[in-house]
Amino acid sequence: MQLPIYQVDAFTDKLFGGNPAAVVPLKTWLSDELMQKIAFENNLSETAFFVPNETGFDIRWFTPTVEVNLCGHATLATSFVIFNVLKYDKDIILFSSKSGILKVRKEDKWLELDFPMQESSIAEAPDGLIESIGKKPKEIYRASDDYMLVYGSQKEIEDLKPNFGALKHIKARGIIVTAKAKSKKLDFVSRFFGPGSGIDEDPVTGSAHTKLVPYWAKILSKTELTAEQISSRKGFLKCKLAGDRVLMAGKGKLFLKGKISV
Repeated sequence: MQLPIYQVDAFTDKLFGGNPAAVVPLKTWLSDELMQKIAFENNLSETAFFVPNETGFDIRWFTPTVEVNLCGHATLATSFVIFNVLKYDKDIILFSSKSGILKVRKEDKWLELDFPMQESSIAEAPDGLIESIGKKPKEIYRASDDYMLVYGSQKEIEDLKPNFGALKHIKARGIIVTAKAKSKKLDFVSRFFGPGSGIDEDPVTGSAHTKLVPYWAKILSKTELTAEQISSRKGFLKCKLAGDRVLMAGKGKLFLKGKISV
């Protein structure tokens, strides 16, 4: 069986920037085992699979090792393929997912994700977290399945060199680290570490911003924010807190299209 496959750099307008995701369109679902094997073979932080339904598409996301309930950059990559390669003739895509209905709106070259907001609460650091990250934060929060660590400066975020082998044992999907941006053109910056999910450092993490945006909206007393994930590839997001939803707009760049044989 041959399947089409695309690879898109998400949350960037530059090739080799942002976060690469594989996108595999399907007519009907494959077995969970086969989708996981395809994701493992792709060896990207996420592979998205989608199937048409009556109102839009069903979508699922796999890291090389596990299925996840929500992924922003792979949803943006999937939307890029649907709009720009498959020539979808509507301005809004509705995805049915394990995190509910997700809406993606096209506006010129921007794709705006409409995701559910995720609240965070003050938390204690689990054993090994601070030692694994390498620097004590100002504040620690638990945000759904992630920990969120807030630091005093962007430089502290840039200088972090986590021990990924040790960090893998922290019971969480991932660790978000964040600080106020040093540039006046940005509001906040972040990085995301997820060795427990098979990803040492994720280049750009849309789902993390469903937790970051509510926090920074409160701290900065504003609902529209600009953000950069300062991984080596970097990614830019225009964000907005809209009630209990987080809107995240980004761009995409097609890198690869081809077929896989399974």
